[in-house]
Amino acid sequence: MTERFEALRAGSEARRAELGLAPRRAALKSLSQVLVRRRAEIIAALATDLGKAPDETELTEIMPTLSEISHSCSHLRGWMRPRRVWPTLLMVGTSARVLPQPKGVALVIAPWNYPLLLALGPLVSALAAGNAVVLKPSEMTPATSALLVQICAEAFAADLVQVVQGGADVAGALLDLPFDHVFFTGSPGVGRIVLAATAKNLTPVTLELGGKSPVVIGPDADLTRAARWIAWGKVLNAGQICVSPDHVFVPRALLPQLTEALKGHIAKSYGSDAGASPDLCQIVNSCHYARLSAHLSDAEAKGAQILTLGRDAPGRNLMAPRLVLGSTPQMTLLQDEIFGPILPLIPYDDLAEPIARINAGPKPLTLYIFAKDRGFVRRVAAQTQSGSVGVNLTVMPFVHNNFGFGGIGQSGMGAGHGKVGFDTFSHLKPVMRNQFSLLTLLFPPYGVRTRNLLRVLLAYLR
Repeated sequence: MTERFEALRAGSEARRAELGLAPRRAALKSLSQVLVRRRAEIIAALATDLGKAPDETELTEIMPTLSEISHSCSHLRGWMRPRRVWPTLLMVGTSARVLPQPKGVALVIAPWNYPLLLALGPLVSALAAGNAVVLKPSEMTPATSALLVQICAEAFAADLVQVVQGGADVAGALLDLPFDHVFFTGSPGVGRIVLAATAKNLTPVTLELGGKSPVVIGPDADLTRAARWIAWGKVLNAGQICVSPDHVFVPRALLPQLTEALKGHIAKSYGSDAGASPDLCQIVNSCHYARLSAHLSDAEAKGAQILTLGRDAPGRNLMAPRLVLGSTPQMTLLQDEIFGPILPLIPYDDLAEPIARINAGPKPLTLYIFAKDRGFVRRVAAQTQSGSVGVNLTVMPFVHNNFGFGGIGQSGMGAGHGKVGFDTFSHLKPVMRNQFSLLTLLFPPYGVRTRNLLRVLLAYLR
């Protein structure tokens, strides 16, 4: 482990003087070409690990990764350019700029739920910024992790990118090394462990975590559109998405209509027996399947009504989507992040109720609002805190390349994607030059002139 790290550090130092635009673009384009060539293998690996349909793999793993690469290559020249900083009053006579420089060697620890996208997305940002990278994929998706080893070996020099496989012990050993940046995607619980481990080396960290991302339906919402987006975001990847709608607050009068609309859109997408659909992703393993089953048993025992939209196949870790009516805060479904195809529908009588419940819990990674009334949207967005907000859609804020995506509080710190991801893996070094600075007029010895000048400056600054 240490030898690999030192090899990357040596390579990073050797390249420091020649980290121009061309080699960075070449590395990114090499990755893009390998991904296109190995498309069929990627589809097969994700079918093995998660039972993903080929079209879903194309849509949610391959296409967003290629989009991130293309976006970075198109904008990299501008991102790398020194950024001019205008002088303030006391800085008159100086010039300043911010110079983006690579941090050095970065560690990317990827999760299992999107094992290609969430491994290669941060890798693209780190390479765009000029860093060498150690990539640690999840041991819970072994076929995809093994393929990532081959992809990176084919696309990159050994002193630029290394893929290290293994479990928690391997991750712990990596976190003991003095990386220049760590990018972790995963659960808040493991995020705390990562943060504690990196503190020993004062390593800067980006944590992209999760949380119970709520949906708030307005009284005037287009329920057909809302149900379509919510059903897609909830059942996509069997709900195993950090930005999946976790639960829905709906005006009490609209609950029956929304329930029927959701059932209809799930049936339209996955058939009348959604559990038998070839397009439904499986739960990653039997442990997580058992966790979701325990949530359902707890909810049923405490009086919830569970609408099951198909047959389960526990032997293959396939769980049909569920709508849950009559849930209460005492149920584990409303305490833990669900991370599965189970959706509680919670009626409300006054908007203050869902706002209060959202604010009483940890800040979510994202929040979704479905409404036509802009005042309603502004109120919910302004009176709650979340990593991002999506209006009349779900999931999509995560894949927008023109703004950064990240959490707040327990849902994460820092952000990635696009220029924000480039900046995350860069040291933005201030460079200041004296041309004809007037500050020398205030140098000692102090006297009447100094006091007069200070009086003028203080009067202006007031």
